[in-house]
Amino acid sequence: MTKKITKAVFPVAGLGTRFLPATKAIAKEMLPVVDKPLIQYAVEEAVAAGIDTMVFITSRSKNAITDHFDKAYELEKELESKNKADLLKLLKDIVPPNVSYVFIRQAEALGLGHAVYCARPVIGDEPFAVILADDMVEDGERGCMAQMVELYEQKQTSILGVERINPADTASYGIVKTAASSEKSARIEVIVEKPKPEVAPSNLAVVGRYILTPAIFDKLKNTGRGAGGEIQLTDAIADLLNDEPVLAYEFEGTRYDCGSKLGFLIANVEMALLHSELKADFSSYLKDLIKSDKL
Repeated sequence: MTKKITKAVFPVAGLGTRFLPATKAIAKEMLPVVDKPLIQYAVEEAVAAGIDTMVFITSRSKNAITDHFDKAYELEKELESKNKADLLKLLKDIVPPNVSYVFIRQAEALGLGHAVYCARPVIGDEPFAVILADDMVEDGERGCMAQMVELYEQKQTSILGVERINPADTASYGIVKTAASSEKSARIEVIVEKPKPEVAPSNLAVVGRYILTPAIFDKLKNTGRGAGGEIQLTDAIADLLNDEPVLAYEFEGTRYDCGSKLGFLIANVEMALLHSELKADFSSYLKDLIKSDKL
């Protein structure tokens, strides 16, 4: 029987230290790109892929995420009383009526693999998606996860979203080596967490989009601490390769590394240039800025 992807896991328990002091009291996933927080872009991507259960792995400092996806009764009433229909719709669309939200607290930050394992009681024996909000993907059409769900429905196996990176940057990513293929997807032969450039098996990096079969949970249960002293999802996937095929998929679209300050700034500029209300004025501003002596 063909299984469908109906649940997505969002690991959001990290401290966001690269954005201090902004993230001292605000979750990094709540930092806005133009007018929406990063985590909302990630959830909207999941909804566009037909996913209806969002599972957030949080920590005690991430209450703002829970509040963001809760009903804001007083604010809705205020907007309704002032006939601000557009803003009211914008607010209500954050929580579509057919979507469920589950929040699980990760008591101790033990790595991405541990965060995914925390979702096991909710995921059960189903395939599921994992989306890292730091990696924002814009393709203008389906969305990255919709592409991967479509591929999963054909292949019924685990899939990792990948992108070719500068070989000098391999120590910042999980890196895969794949079998030869003429398609956008290929079977993974090797996966290594953050290898130095001189020993990296390729420059094909895993970038925050996963579809995993439930077999990953038994692998995570037995995965010891790896790079950085954390339980690495990459190590569990390496073990999974021994039992079932795992595909690398070169998705369509532009990825913004919003976990870095430069990537976050680039995302804001380029998303503003796509924004229906802002693009004309913002484009004019940038053209004037280029002509000025400020650059």
